[in-house]
Amino acid sequence: MAETKTAAPVRHDPKVIKALRNFAISISVFNIVGYAFLGFEQPWVWPFIALATGYAVELGLEKIGARSEGRDPRYLGGGFKGLVQFLFPAHITSLAVNMLIYVNDRVWVLVFGVTLAVGAKWILRAPVKGRMRHFMNPSNFGIAMILVLFPWASIAPPYHFTEHVSGWVDWLIPGLIIIGGTMINGKLTGRMWLIAGWVGVFAAQSIIRGWLFDTSIPAALGMMTGVAFILFTNYMITDPGTSPSKPWAQFAFGGGVALAYGVLIVAHVAYNIFLATALVCLIRGCYHWTVHFVEKSKASAPPVTLVPATPAATAEQKAA
Repeated sequence: MAETKTAAPVRHDPKVIKALRNFAISISVFNIVGYAFLGFEQPWVWPFIALATGYAVELGLEKIGARSEGRDPRYLGGGFKGLVQFLFPAHITSLAVNMLIYVNDRVWVLVFGVTLAVGAKWILRAPVKGRMRHFMNPSNFGIAMILVLFPWASIAPPYHFTEHVSGWVDWLIPGLIIIGGTMINGKLTGRMWLIAGWVGVFAAQSIIRGWLFDTSIPAALGMMTGVAFILFTNYMITDPGTSPSKPWAQFAFGGGVALAYGVLIVAHVAYNIFLATALVCLIRGCYHWTVHFVEKSKASAPPVTLVPATPAATAEQKAA
């Protein structure tokens, strides 16, 4: 019988663990406050259905993957604490999909979206620095696929983040999101260059669309002040597992999403912010696969042997 490899701890980088924990706590608190005070319109039981679905898919696919690779499941590597850490990504993805999508009363579409979001991490992978890494932003991918496959579905209306509040609280909510997101992305995930690229190019394309297509520039820029945009900026596009690490690559990734958004909105494509993110993630995954095959072809190519010139040939070359 083949020896089973011992499971390693789920995460090794303390910053990654802390970032995932803070993301999970933040989105959990935001959902509780959202259902209790802000005006979330999905049924209150749906977050629990989404979490149960995400946990089950994550644990089931990890068990299948561990068996096929001849190792122990990673959630067994650190006791209960290791299990909790292993489920952080599924927790974040499940709550995000439920919070940002609206599918009326068809809960099976929500279950489908969460299953697709979590399961895609096991299928849509690319070699990055010698390791297979998923490249599609999970929650964004699940939402985008629901919008593409079910035209009657829609994103959650942006007003439901502040539907039942007014006055100074309207400023408090985005302020807290910005402060919390900046702390996480600045100190833990290191994605401030990505945010700079996303926000900077988004503002630029808003102005350019106004010049070229007579779009209302104040209205285009005004989208950046909404709670939905701030949430997307601080908690969606900055996913450390599916975005670059180097500053210049981060800026290009964030700017690329903003540029794709501008192109899609000019083409009158709906829900462009989610589709733009999915498109750029797909391009990044294709890039890594291209680099992998190019390097592989170079490594497998036979070495070129240089044959020294004969004395006769050398004399003829000198005479020439």
